[in-house]
Amino acid sequence: MATEDPAALQVSSQDVEQMKKPLVKGMATPEKETAVSDDTKMLDLCRLQPDSIETDKIITVLDETMARLEMSSLIPHIIGSLDRFADMLGPEITNCLIQYQKLSIEMEHLLGSPEEEASMGSEVQQGWLCQLEECLSRSVRDVLRLILANPSLCQALKQETWARKLPAEGFLKGFGEFRNFMIERLLTHPVEEEEKIQLMEDISLQIKESTEAITALQADLAAVSQAGEKEIHKKDQEIEDLKTSMQDLAKDSKAGIQQIKQEGDKQHENELQSSQAKCARLQEDIEQLRAQLSAFIPEHRASELDLKQRKHRVEMEIMNWMQKYKTDMAEKQAEYEEVAAAYSEEKGQLSLLMEKRVVLFQEYSQIEEERRLQQEKEDEALEELNTKTLAATCIQAFWRGYLVRSLFSFKKKTKKGKGKGKGKKAEK
Repeated sequence: MATEDPAALQVSSQDVEQMKKPLVKGMATPEKETAVSDDTKMLDLCRLQPDSIETDKIITVLDETMARLEMSSLIPHIIGSLDRFADMLGPEITNCLIQYQKLSIEMEHLLGSPEEEASMGSEVQQGWLCQLEECLSRSVRDVLRLILANPSLCQALKQETWARKLPAEGFLKGFGEFRNFMIERLLTHPVEEEEKIQLMEDISLQIKESTEAITALQADLAAVSQAGEKEIHKKDQEIEDLKTSMQDLAKDSKAGIQQIKQEGDKQHENELQSSQAKCARLQEDIEQLRAQLSAFIPEHRASELDLKQRKHRVEMEIMNWMQKYKTDMAEKQAEYEEVAAAYSEEKGQLSLLMEKRVVLFQEYSQIEEERRLQQEKEDEALEELNTKTLAATCIQAFWRGYLVRSLFSFKKKTKKGKGKGKGKKAEK
């Protein structure tokens, strides 16, 4: 379509900044009619952050282009309902739309009239067509610039997306997919892209292997099916043979049944005669047994009376024993209660004695500990006394030895002095 020339879609980022936020800073809302899968994919892409200024610029250009495409696809609907949108658009935008409508009509008239095309030269027509396309592109740029400069108007026009034509809708959807693909490629790391390519190659290899396996299985299935059909044909033949043999068997069974029936009738007559004779013998036995029963009844009645008397005596004896057992048990119970009371009393006394024993044991342990400490002190004092006594004895012995040696030395000196005195006297 001539109204969607790329030159008509170039605008500054300031015109689109009021229209929608960049994808990397928030959520880029596409058309309401886009698929849910596209929205999910775009939300996933929105969570990524561009790692360079160039990527941010490319994403911004794609968003601006998408916004201009959305607005330009609504221009035919706005022109068709210009009276309804006149108050909202204002005189300037209305005049631009009227100028655009005139140029569009002239373009359609030029492209759709073969007579005029034949009358005009090809070069003149081509020049006029180029000039008309340039004017039309300039008109589209002016209209988009004025519309995008008014955020409230853009928001109101977004509610008219239902009037967008199918070709424009398809083009927008395709551009949205291209935009998502480009953003994904821009935000994909080279290593991730290589891993993705490797994954696709692995998937292709698996698909190839699966296809080969399916082909082999289909061949096996065909062979098995053919073998099954042969087996079914064989079974059908066997069923036919069995049906024929069953028919023959039915004929033979009828003759056999007739013969068995005749033999059964003969056997029935013979058994009937023997049973009648047996019944007569049994009747005679019954008469004999009845006579024996009549003879046994008085005898058994006498024995029954005797047994009843013995039973009565045994019951009385059992009652006496039970009474005696109850009396003995009552006495034993009273004796048990007395013993239990005495046991409880002794148990209480035992508890008191155990408590006293614990206290006495603690006191005894304390006294033993004190005795042990006292004994240790006495042993230490005795040991110290023995040590002191031994030391005193040693000191005394040493002192006595010293006195004895001193006395001996003094005596010796005295004797020597006396001897010298005598010698001097003799010299004199």
